[in-house]
Amino acid sequence: MKAESKLAIGQMCSLAGVSRAGFYRRSHPAKRDEMELRDQVQCIALEWPTYGSRRITAELQRSGWRVNRKRVQRLMREDNLLCLRRRKFVLTTDSAHDGRVYPNLADSLVLNGINQLWLADITYIRLEEEFVYLAVILDAYSRRAIGWAVDETLESRLTQAALEMALEQRRPGAGLVHHSDRGVQYACQDYVALLETHQIRISMSRRGNPWDNAICESFMKTLKCEEVYRSEYRNLAEARLRLGEFLEHIYNHKRLHSALAYRPPVEFENLPPASLPADVMAEGHV
Repeated sequence: MKAESKLAIGQMCSLAGVSRAGFYRRSHPAKRDEMELRDQVQCIALEWPTYGSRRITAELQRSGWRVNRKRVQRLMREDNLLCLRRRKFVLTTDSAHDGRVYPNLADSLVLNGINQLWLADITYIRLEEEFVYLAVILDAYSRRAIGWAVDETLESRLTQAALEMALEQRRPGAGLVHHSDRGVQYACQDYVALLETHQIRISMSRRGNPWDNAICESFMKTLKCEEVYRSEYRNLAEARLRLGEFLEHIYNHKRLHSALAYRPPVEFENLPPASLPADVMAEGHV
């Protein structure tokens, strides 16, 4: 009897001209629906860091999802979102809190060089069957990504790792302004202490006003469109490697920015101010 010829899933995908992730999405509609729900949970958790499972469930139901709190709790636990409720964080997005809310210092700055204003933000990256998180720090003058970290948790170690990378690369002097939203990762004691140790002034967006950090919002859109949505990361290690390669080698060194007179960030930083177009200087890069 002739032995049957069997192909591995990877070989079948190659012959059919589809990705492995695409094969699983089409083969397992229930799993695809689960990922879509988890995607929505991620969006709500990042927009409203102090929301627990009750509020997130209510927000999902308002958007048309038929889901109960028990299922939402399971998804939050699997994606490390329940850690946001730990007491060690100062929940500055909660209007009833006793912690400090820092004023927005960024909107009054006119920049003429690097290390005057750093911008920080967080986003999530969807893998095949899980989510990881990216924290990034940009220099507002050049839009250069100077610090980043990718992890499976939203705890403060994520944002601290990105900040430590930026500090190591730049070694800024006193007076630098660090701007972020009011998320717990940026308001927790350890993060604030690290900023204060380096004599960095703290600035936060106004409540419910994403335009206060518009440069980071634009950066995240670019990152998703030009790298994340065009890639399929198998696991955390691969996501960390490929995102780092994109940020350093593509975004920082090659990608042209309209706000920088169509130059990449690294090149823009090396230009003498006298050579910059008048309209770029007038904008102040904020």
